[in-house]
Amino acid sequence: MPRIAVVGAGIIGASIAVQLIGDGHEVVVYEREPEGRPASAGNASLVALPEIAPLASPGVLKAVPGWLLDPLGPLTIRWPDLPALTPWLLALLASATPSHGAKVRAALAGLMRTALEDHFRLGRIDGLDGHLRQTGYLSVHDSEASIAAALHDAELAKQALAFPYERLSAEAARKLVPQLEGRFAGAVHQPVYWTASNPLTILRHHQSFIRERARLAPAEIIHVGPAGDRISVLHVSGEVEFFDQVVIAAGVWSRDIVRRTGLKLLLETERGYNTTFTDLGWNIAMPVGFADHGFIASPLVDGLRVGGAVELARPTTPANYDRAKAMRAKMRRYVPSLPEGGNQWMGRRPSTPDSLPVISRHPADQRVLFAFGHGHLGLTLSAVTARLIAELVAGGSPDVAAFDIRRFQ
Repeated sequence: MPRIAVVGAGIIGASIAVQLIGDGHEVVVYEREPEGRPASAGNASLVALPEIAPLASPGVLKAVPGWLLDPLGPLTIRWPDLPALTPWLLALLASATPSHGAKVRAALAGLMRTALEDHFRLGRIDGLDGHLRQTGYLSVHDSEASIAAALHDAELAKQALAFPYERLSAEAARKLVPQLEGRFAGAVHQPVYWTASNPLTILRHHQSFIRERARLAPAEIIHVGPAGDRISVLHVSGEVEFFDQVVIAAGVWSRDIVRRTGLKLLLETERGYNTTFTDLGWNIAMPVGFADHGFIASPLVDGLRVGGAVELARPTTPANYDRAKAMRAKMRRYVPSLPEGGNQWMGRRPSTPDSLPVISRHPADQRVLFAFGHGHLGLTLSAVTARLIAELVAGGSPDVAAFDIRRFQ
């Protein structure tokens, strides 16, 4: 079996490593912060199977100017970082067309068809069980226009994947989630959502399996490249190791490594914030999205997480935890019983401007593979991405044309 390096031990890299170990490969995983909490550790804990809509669409773009006027709103840009973000933002604007939206929905639907079973299959490899439960998802809306937009997206998901949905009155929504005591116009309920027990617990389980069966090395990788019949992996320390194949799955940190291989790549961070409460004495029955404000409340097995929104900034820009505070304040409009407190966190979602991840071989050297750019869907698509990368490693030809890195060249 080939000797394979995986660069990155977030949920994408760790899932790929588990799959490759299960397939019998010799695996080394490199992670710059093995004990850190990457984007996958603090997400909304959803396996969001119906979420196939692109980040940018004509409807979303109409709302952007209003969002940007609120520095603590659903979308903000760190203006000093704008020059660095401009190429990504221009590509995002160019992708906001109906034809591209249809392409994104078709491509993501193809991944979603097996995503859930892929999670269970991956769990069988490393003994992870009982970590997913079907809770459904409730989005609440402040206006009829907002409800109509949500119903439109739900209908497109139903057409692609046969997932049901229903419109609910505010009173019917409160029967599902009694804590929603504030005013809102109505809600949309989608039963085909699953909630993970706790994303950090799942990530640590995968990483523990890697440590038991392979090697998880605390190292920052700065370059990969051909070295005769092998691929060299260069550490920031200067150490070099050699492999038969290398998978780059380091989230937004993949960007510089990929560019050093001679390829172009548009990959930036949609930074998200959350607050996790572990001592409320109560929880909600299912995840609730506050659609007009860009955040979600999710019931973990050990608490309630309130988080989301999008902050476009360079990865190294300092966090602004006022955004987490603003989400808590907005949630209290709907759930007055939510207190202050909790543990705050910020993570860096690696996002492409066209809303599609990169799952691909290097066009000039098929021994180098890529898996990053999953945006808000890292946990959801982690296991199916692992399966597809494993098929590529084995020399197979899975249908990943929509996710090929050549689209950026």
